[in-house]
Amino acid sequence: MQRPPTFVLVHGAFANSFSFAPLQAELALLGHRSLAVDLPGHGFEATFPAAYQAPQDFAALATAPGGLSRVTLADGVARVIEVLERAKRNGPTILVGHSRGGITITAVGNARPDLVDRLVYVSAWCPVELTVGGLLRRTRDGGRRPGGPRLGAPREPGRTGPGAHQLPYRRPGDAGRLQGGPRRDLTDDEFRAFLNTFQPDENLDVGTSADRARAATWGRIPRTYVRLAEDASVPPAIQDRMIREADALTPDNPFDVRTLESGHLRWLVHPRPAAELLTGLAES
Repeated sequence: MQRPPTFVLVHGAFANSFSFAPLQAELALLGHRSLAVDLPGHGFEATFPAAYQAPQDFAALATAPGGLSRVTLADGVARVIEVLERAKRNGPTILVGHSRGGITITAVGNARPDLVDRLVYVSAWCPVELTVGGLLRRTRDGGRRPGGPRLGAPREPGRTGPGAHQLPYRRPGDAGRLQGGPRRDLTDDEFRAFLNTFQPDENLDVGTSADRARAATWGRIPRTYVRLAEDASVPPAIQDRMIREADALTPDNPFDVRTLESGHLRWLVHPRPAAELLTGLAES
């Protein structure tokens, strides 16, 4: 009898494996094995300068050294491949990416399709015709993210070099400006609790045209796209565009499309519907 699959979970920007703890609890209660990956420079590898603690000094934070300027997409891909190589010894693997994590799982699928039995994108970036930079420009230009700061704004010169960017979520006013984006369907308490798991740095490497989905490798892997219908960070119109472009690339292996009534973060804070959806994929 075939062993049940292992869910390998890849986080988005400014996040880490801690984001998936509620989802992993629900998956365990449904009888499924999962593990959440910390990409390099995240989780307990993250840099939290003294200026980010209390009391905060945002001027000092802008020039405090950090580690993510030296982290690349290739580093994240190598980390996930290492995890998959170990997990694959125990049976099938389902690789799940959220948000920016989609860039990483796409690159993993390009490089090692033999390690992945299914890809699952949860409102995640899936570059096909356009790079992620091109998709982000269309997201902003479409006016679908009102009132929020530009995620990924470069740090001031000298902060961590050209390879990292900063969004210090605790700066007065920043959380309020996220009201139309990630926090739109969370209570204030839920949102503040979630932000306490976030880190203030993210690397700038979102890949190039060489990192877009490749039909010959990535295109062989069965894949699911979980649309978040209330997402203002990766709007449904952009999610649907990525699905269409991927299906056009490999028409014989289209996305299995599902939808959750959730914003960008709610499915992680209230994970039971997502866990039930993933369970259905594992048992199909």
